[in-house]
Amino acid sequence: MYTDVVIAGFGGQGIIFAGKLLAYAGLREGKEVVFYPSYGAEMRGGTANCTVIISDSMIPSPIISRPESGILMSLPAFEKFLSRIKEKGAAVVNTSLVKEKSKRKKVRILEIPANNIAENLGNAKTANMVALGAWAHISKVVSLESLIASLKDVLSPEKFDLLKINESCLKEGWRFASNYN
Repeated sequence: MYTDVVIAGFGGQGIIFAGKLLAYAGLREGKEVVFYPSYGAEMRGGTANCTVIISDSMIPSPIISRPESGILMSLPAFEKFLSRIKEKGAAVVNTSLVKEKSKRKKVRILEIPANNIAENLGNAKTANMVALGAWAHISKVVSLESLIASLKDVLSPEKFDLLKINESCLKEGWRFASNYN
């Protein structure tokens, strides 16, 4: 098994946090993992993306030019990365911020209103967890349980009050994707 994903959006959306959580969940399951973050020159509001590779065997390179899948949280991320996803790949697209429809026919698209779902659960800033939960369900790379268990490894102790909302958002994203064909 080998899977790679690019997670992209803008600073402040928790893009790097989502990638780090995914990487920790892969490690928790005993898999080989590469986590490769990339920041724009600006912080909050600038571009942010990361690549996560999870495999059952050694990973030869951390550089991915054509990812198998993507979690695209903003319109600029959608415009930049959707065209790079391999044919027969998949993308989770945050339709709360991306109103454009994909013209790609050979990429599976899961449209999810991640910001709206997170806001309804109590914190719009956890839209990244909604999208990650959905991606984890469709990819089957890591379990929901591993993602939830890894939250304590990734969140700093002073933010443990956010464990419950992050867990709820992961579960809701997973549930949303379970209704997707």
